[in-house]
Amino acid sequence: MKKMFLKLVLLCLCLWRLDVCVSVGGMAMIVSEGDSVSLNSRLTEMKDDDVIQWNFEDTLIAEIYKRADRIALYDDVLDGRLRDRLKLDNQTGSLTITRITTEDTGVYNLLINSAIRERIGVVVVGVIPELVSEMEGDSVSLNSHLTEIKDDDVIQWRFGKTLIAEINKRADRFTVYDDVLDGRFRDRLKLDNQTGSLIITHITTENEGDYQLLTNRIRKFKLYVSGDFTMLVPVLEGYSSTLNSSLTEIKDDYTIQWRFGKTLIADIDKRAGRFTVYDDVLDGRFRDRLKLDKQTASLTITNTTTEHEGDYELLTNRIRRNFKLMI
Repeated sequence: MKKMFLKLVLLCLCLWRLDVCVSVGGMAMIVSEGDSVSLNSRLTEMKDDDVIQWNFEDTLIAEIYKRADRIALYDDVLDGRLRDRLKLDNQTGSLTITRITTEDTGVYNLLINSAIRERIGVVVVGVIPELVSEMEGDSVSLNSHLTEIKDDDVIQWRFGKTLIAEINKRADRFTVYDDVLDGRFRDRLKLDNQTGSLIITHITTENEGDYQLLTNRIRKFKLYVSGDFTMLVPVLEGYSSTLNSSLTEIKDDYTIQWRFGKTLIADIDKRAGRFTVYDDVLDGRFRDRLKLDKQTASLTITNTTTEHEGDYELLTNRIRRNFKLMI
C-alpha cells in the first residue's frame, strides 16, 4: 500500500505541475522515457529579424538568430543532461528532444524577440521494468521484443550504468563486454543476431539487478536470481501473480496443499473432487484473491499488495516446492 500511495502522490504532483502550466496559458504533454518529443513553435516560417529562443525552466538551451543565419544548441548546460539530444527545425523553430529521460520533466518556454510565445509543460513517465526470475545456474534471456534489427539500428544493453553489450547493424558489429565489473559476465553473454535479445548463461546472484535495453526507446528489466531451491516470483503491486506448480495434471491419488508461511490457504483432494481456498485466514488479506487451476493446481493471487509478500509452499504426496513472492 505504501508503494501505491507513493505512485499516486507522484502522479498527483505531475498533474498539478501540468495544471499550473495550462493555467498560465500553456499546453501539457505526458511522454514515455526514451521516446522523442517535438515542441511545436506553431510558426509556419520565421521573419528575417526574428530571434527565437527555447528555455528549459530558466536556462537557455537553443536559439535561432535569423538575420545572422545562426542556429545554436546549448546542450552542455545543466550538467550536460541534454547533450546530443536537441534538434532545431531551421524552417519553423520547433525543438525536438530525443531519448527523453525523467530529468527532462519541466516547463519549456519559447521566446520570440524576448517575448514568451509558447509555454509547454512536459512530464516524462518512467518505464516500468519487466520482472524476470530464474534459479542460480540457469540461463536467462532478456527479450528485446524486436522482430528484426534494422540497418541503421544501434542497440545497447546496460547493467546498471555499465555497458555490457551492443550492436551496430550498419557496421555488422555484435560486441559483448564480458570483462567489465570484475569479470562477473565473462564467457556468459550472448546476443541474438536476429532480435538483439541478450542471453546470460550460468547466472549467479551477482547478476541480479537492473538491466536496460537502449534502442530508439528504452526497455527496462529487473532480474532476480534465487540462490537456493526457492523460486523467486516478482510482481508489481496491484497485479496478479501465478505460483506455477509445474504439474501437467493432477492425478487421482494426489492431495495438494498451498501454505503461506505456516498457514494453509488452499488445498485439493482430487479423489473427492474438492478444490478449496481459505481466503478468510490471516485477517482476510487473501479474501476474493485466490484462484486454483483445476488442471495443474497452480495458485493465482489477484490484485496483490505488500501484505501478500513472503514465502509460499506447495506440498503434495509427491513433491515439495517453495516460492518467495516479491512486491
